[in-house]
Amino acid sequence: MIRAGHFAKGRAGALARASKAAVSSVLPRGGVRLYSYQARPETSEKETIVKLLYNIGSKKEVEQYLRHFSSVESQKFAVIKVGGAVISDDLATLASALTFLNRVGLYPIVVHGAGPQLNKRLEAANIEARYEDGIRITDGQTLAIAREVFASENRKLVEALERLGTRARPITGGVFVADYLNREKYDRVGKIYSVNREVVESSIRAGCLPILTSLAETPDGQILNVNADIAAGELARVLEPLKIVYLNEKNGLYHGTTGKRIETIHLDEEYEDLLKEPWVRYGTKLKLKEIKELLDTLPRSSSVAIISAEHLHKELFTHSGAGTLIMRGHRLFSKQDLAEVDSDRLRALLMEHDPSIASGETTAASYWQKLAALKKEGGQYWIYGDEPYQVAAVVMRKPGQNIAVVDKFVASKAAVLGNITDNAWKLITRDHPQLVWSVPRADDNLSWHFERADGSWAIGDNIVFWYGVEDWKQISELLTSKFNAQNTHAASSASAPSGTRAYSTMARRTAIRNAVPTGRRSYSTGSSSGSPLRVGLIGARGFTGRELIKLIDGHPRFELAYVSSRELAGKPVPNYAKAQLSHVNLSAQEVGDLAKAGRQAVDVWILALPNNVAAPFVAAINSATSQVSVDQQPIVVDLSADYRFDATGQWAYGLPELHRSKLESNTTGRISNPGCYATGSQLGIAPLLPFLDQTRLPSVFGVSGYSGAGTKPSQKNDPEFLRDNLIPYAPVNHIHEREIGHSLTRVSQPHPFNTSNPLRVQFTPHVAPFFQGISLTLHVPLRQSMTAKDMLEVFREFYQNERLVHVTESAPLVRDNAGKHYAVVGGFAVPPHSEGGLAELANRRAVLNVTLDNLLKGAATQAIQNMNIAVGIDEYTGIPTPPEPTMSLD
Repeated sequence: MIRAGHFAKGRAGALARASKAAVSSVLPRGGVRLYSYQARPETSEKETIVKLLYNIGSKKEVEQYLRHFSSVESQKFAVIKVGGAVISDDLATLASALTFLNRVGLYPIVVHGAGPQLNKRLEAANIEARYEDGIRITDGQTLAIAREVFASENRKLVEALERLGTRARPITGGVFVADYLNREKYDRVGKIYSVNREVVESSIRAGCLPILTSLAETPDGQILNVNADIAAGELARVLEPLKIVYLNEKNGLYHGTTGKRIETIHLDEEYEDLLKEPWVRYGTKLKLKEIKELLDTLPRSSSVAIISAEHLHKELFTHSGAGTLIMRGHRLFSKQDLAEVDSDRLRALLMEHDPSIASGETTAASYWQKLAALKKEGGQYWIYGDEPYQVAAVVMRKPGQNIAVVDKFVASKAAVLGNITDNAWKLITRDHPQLVWSVPRADDNLSWHFERADGSWAIGDNIVFWYGVEDWKQISELLTSKFNAQNTHAASSASAPSGTRAYSTMARRTAIRNAVPTGRRSYSTGSSSGSPLRVGLIGARGFTGRELIKLIDGHPRFELAYVSSRELAGKPVPNYAKAQLSHVNLSAQEVGDLAKAGRQAVDVWILALPNNVAAPFVAAINSATSQVSVDQQPIVVDLSADYRFDATGQWAYGLPELHRSKLESNTTGRISNPGCYATGSQLGIAPLLPFLDQTRLPSVFGVSGYSGAGTKPSQKNDPEFLRDNLIPYAPVNHIHEREIGHSLTRVSQPHPFNTSNPLRVQFTPHVAPFFQGISLTLHVPLRQSMTAKDMLEVFREFYQNERLVHVTESAPLVRDNAGKHYAVVGGFAVPPHSEGGLAELANRRAVLNVTLDNLLKGAATQAIQNMNIAVGIDEYTGIPTPPEPTMSLD
C-alpha cells in the first residue's frame, strides 16, 4: 500500500545504474537525439524505461503513479529544487535522473541554486561572504559574480542533459518579478511577488525541460538575488504541481532521537506535536514551517519530497518511497460507536473497495449488525478513518481476548497515493500493541502487510499476519482454534498450515516511522529475526580482532562461523561463549571456496588484516561470487586502508555519522572501515566545513595509546621504551592525513570542497605510554569569527541524532573514554580577537578536542555499526551505548 521501509535487495542501486544504461542505450551512436516541436518519447523507448522501473516496485504501483503524474498538465508534474552542491558533486546522477523522467513523458521544472560555487568565486576575488539573519548580503560586486556563476552552473546542467539527448532550455531570467526585501539591510536581495509562468510553459510546449536560476528582476530590470528554496516555493504556488522536490544529499529528514530517516509527515495530524519535539529546532523547524506554509496554499493533492538525486525514481514511482514525503493529509479519527461516524460515507467506501461487500457476498447493513452484536456480547470495536473517508479500518476484540483483530482495512486510490494508509496504521498500532489480521494470498498489496507485520503464516488461500505478538505459545494458539473462531477472512478457508514465513526484522515504528535502510539487503523474508548471521573473521590475533570477538559474542544476531589466524591456528577462541570454537588458518583460496556458497556459508566477512594484505582475499571472494545472486552475496568489511580511497564506486566508506546515506544505498556489500585517527579528526572537522577558510589548512595533533601500533614488536608498542616518553612519527604524509581530506571532501553536506578542489589537512601522530585511546587537538581556520558558544551549538546541532558521538563543553579526557564505544568532542575555544593583519587571520580559528577508543569506535565498534547497516538491522544493535544520547542533531 504505502511507504514501506523495505526495498528488494539491491534494487535501488541497480535502478540507478540501469537508468544510466537505459538513457545511453536509447540514444543514436555518438550523437544527440533530434526532437521536433512538442516531441514525445518514442513508444518503444518509453516501454523499455517503464519496464526498468518495475525493478524498484510492482508493475501496478509504477503504472499507477505514471497515470497519476500524466493526468495533469505537463507543467503541473513537479518543481524540483536543486542545490548548487548537487550540480558540482553529482551532476551526472542528476542529469540521468531528469532524463529518465523525461523519457517516460514527464517534464520536471528545475530551479537551481549555486551557493557553494558562489562562495568559492567570492573567496577567489577576496570578497568576504556576508550574511544577516541567514540571508546573503548581496552588494554590486557580489551580484555581478553571482550572475556569472548562475549562468555557468545553469549551462553545465543544460549541457549535461543535452549530452544525454534530453532537450533543455536555460532560463536565467524573466520568470521571477521581485521588489527589494530590505535594501538597507540586505542590499540587492529580492522578495518575489509575481511569477511569469508563460516562460516556463513555452519551454515545455517546445519539448524542453525548463532549467531556471533563482535570480529575479524588478519591473525596471534590476537583477535581485533570491534564495533557490524560496524561488521554487513561489513557482509552486503559481503552478500548483503534484510534487515539490528538494534534492538533498542526506536523502531526507532525520529523526533527532532515533537518528533514522523520517519516511512520511502528515502535517494536519502531526505538525503541532512535531514542533514540540526537542530536536526540532533551528534550521529543521524553519524548514518545516516553510513547507507547511507552502502546502497550506496548494491543493491537498500536492506534496513535498526531500530526496537525493540517486533515489528520485523510487520516491516518485513506488509506495515505499526513498526519502521523506511531507503532505497535508487529513486528520484521522477513532470511534467506538457506529453512531459517531458518517455511516453513509463509510458504506460508500466499503462498497467500492471491500471485496466481500463489493462482490455482494455480504452487505454493509449486515456488517453493521455484526458490530452491534459484538458490542452486545461485551466485545469492542474501533472504527478508524480520515475526514474525507478515503481510508477506513475496523479493529475488533471479542470478550476475553487480548489480541485485537484488524477485520477491515480499505483505502481509495487517493489514500494510497497520498500515504494516508500509513498514517492510519500508525494510529491503529498506537492504540493496539498486539494485532492479527488475514489477507488473501492473491492480494496485490501483500508486500505492504509483510512490511508491517512481525510474522506471518500461510493458511490455505490466506496469509495470517501478526504484530506485537512475541510469545510463540500465543502465536500457536492464534494459528489454531482461536484464530479460526474470530470471524476473520481466514476462518472460512483455513486448513492445516501449508507453510511459514519467518518473522520480519522491521523495528517497531515510533510516532514518526523510522526508516529501514534501503540498501542491498534487509533479510526481511529470508530468515527469522532470531536467526543468526554467520561471520567469518580473518585476522583475529590483533587487538581489534579480539574486540570484534567480544562484540560478536554479545550481539543478538551475529555469530562467529570462522576465526582465522595463522599464529593461533588450532587454539581455542577466547572471550566467546556462544560456542566452542578454535582458530583456523584460512588462505585466500579457502575463503573463496567458502564464498561460493554465498550466504549459506558466511553472511559477513571481516578482514582485520594489516595494510596491503586484504587484496587476495577480496579478489577470491569477488571471483567466487561472480555468479551468485546479489541478495546471496556476502558482505565484506575491510579494516585496512586498502580500499578507503576507492574510485570505482564498489566500496562504501564506513563512517556512518558522515556517510550514512551512501552506506544505506550501497548495493555491492563492500565496506571500507575508516582509520582510528581519521574517524576522530573527521568528526571534529565536519561540522565546521561550511565555515572553513579554504586558504589555510586545518591542523590535527594526535596522540594514541600503543595498542594502535599493533602486536608486532617495535619501539612504538614497547611499554618500557614509552615510559615517561612520547614518540612522534610519520610527521608528513601519514595515510590518515590523506584519508581525512579525501573523505571530508566527499561528505554529503554543503561545503566548498569537491574532487577538483579537495580539502587538505595537516596531521602529526604520536604514541603515548597508555594502552588504548586517542586524544586529538584540532586547529580549524575559519573564514568568519565564531565564539566558543557558537561552536558548541554548531556541534550539538550537528550530532544531535548520533548515539556514538557525544558533545561536551569541557575538554574530554582519554581515561574517561577508553573502553567506551563512542567518541567525545569538546573543549571548544577560540583565540582572543586581534585587530587587522596577519594576527587577526591567525586568530580566526577554532580549537577543539576529540577523544575516542582506537580499538572500538576507531575500529571494532565501527565495523559492527557498518555490518548492522549492511544487513538492514538497527545500526546500534549489539553496541553498548548509554540509554540516552549525550547530544545529537536533526
